Amino acid sequence: MTNRAGVRTWLAAAIAAIFLLGLALVSVPGTGEPPPAGPAQPLGAPAPPTEADVRDADTRAAAVTDLLDRRAAALRDRDEQAFLATLDPEADEAFVTTQRELFDNLAGVPLDEWSYRLHPGDALDLTDLPDEAAAGADEVWAPGVDLRYALRGGDVVPTSRAMGYLFARHDDSWYLRSDTELDRLGRRTWRGPWDFAPCQVAATGHGIVLSHPGSEPMVERLVGELDSSVRAVSELWPTSWSERVVLMLPDSASEMRALVGAKDFPVDSVVAVAVADRVNNASREVTGQRVVLSPTGVRALSLTSLRVVLRHEITHVAARADTVDGSPTWLLEGFADYVGYRDSGVTLDEGAPDLMRQVRDDGPPGSLPEDRSFSSSGPELDRAYQESWSVARYIAAEYGEDTLIDLYRTLAAAGAVSARETDDLLRDVLGVDRAELVRGWQDYLLGALE
Repeated sequence: MTNRAGVRTWLAAAIAAIFLLGLALVSVPGTGEPPPAGPAQPLGAPAPPTEADVRDADTRAAAVTDLLDRRAAALRDRDEQAFLATLDPEADEAFVTTQRELFDNLAGVPLDEWSYRLHPGDALDLTDLPDEAAAGADEVWAPGVDLRYALRGGDVVPTSRAMGYLFARHDDSWYLRSDTELDRLGRRTWRGPWDFAPCQVAATGHGIVLSHPGSEPMVERLVGELDSSVRAVSELWPTSWSERVVLMLPDSASEMRALVGAKDFPVDSVVAVAVADRVNNASREVTGQRVVLSPTGVRALSLTSLRVVLRHEITHVAARADTVDGSPTWLLEGFADYVGYRDSGVTLDEGAPDLMRQVRDDGPPGSLPEDRSFSSSGPELDRAYQESWSVARYIAAEYGEDTLIDLYRTLAAAGAVSARETDDLLRDVLGVDRAELVRGWQDYLLGALE
């Protein structure tokens, strides 16, 4: 993320969505007669499903799968009538309106894929669902559903997000009834930018900028910087990556929070953040990578600051597959800032004013920034990023850029390790432990004052 009093950038952690999964329950219709004799069941355990139950479940799953296939095809083909025909005729009017808006808002989004995947075994128990939620329906059902989509020009592979869909049956036909009723049961529908306003996409050689009408001046600036920022990152980062970037420019704080996926996300203090849906470090597959920009903060940046921000966040995108959770934040953020500021001409005094003021008044820091400092706010957070950048600058100046990259790849691949193991890794790459690294960094900062 980019947290700035000037240009300050912070960790774009891979934010994986966590969804509350319900239990799949099988209801056995009552007949008024005792069940046929069979193997004894534990006290209180439900009877095993009959062949008829299984057939009914299979029929229901097939019907809802067909419904979702028709919904996806109608959206891809821009067939509004077919799309609306998949909605429950007795659904809440507000839901129908938002679905019509969703269809319209996606008109300007080029899609390589838009489909749904049903998970019948992940159905919620709807016992506590209010009666009005099922009013008029012969049956309601809440299986797991994933939306699988890919943005043309940005996504190399599709990504998937969970949808909180409630389906209703009328006679033999199934429909989509709601995407909000399951909120109270802990299953929420993921919201994309098309859930907020009409979308427009501007393509470049290395990605896309997805925004809303009215953002054209900012989009023009982003389009002008995107390709050069990707090239700048690839020039330094040695590991192969897609070199495709999706920039998202939301219109509001609520939209930014939805795209990032954290309710308590500090929108007011963040200029940009790089996120991903899923990361598999073993296979090096990352899906749903996005750089989400602040609806207000990014517009206030100078051209130099914008370049720093984009290159910082794109560094996180490029290095994501090689970065394991728990890696030291001072190195992850310091390296991303190093790439961001590289060739910018920004000095330590200009880019790290709080740190250099401290060095003048009280001397250099006594230790490397701790991870907890990156979860703080205000001056402590700013100093943590300034210190991290200065450490990366020191390592590059003292040991060379190739060694800085080697150190990043070594520590980022190790993840959360002990202090002793960290010292061992530092010795392997730099030939010094943390204490010696800190002493060299302190001398570097003092030397910058001369």
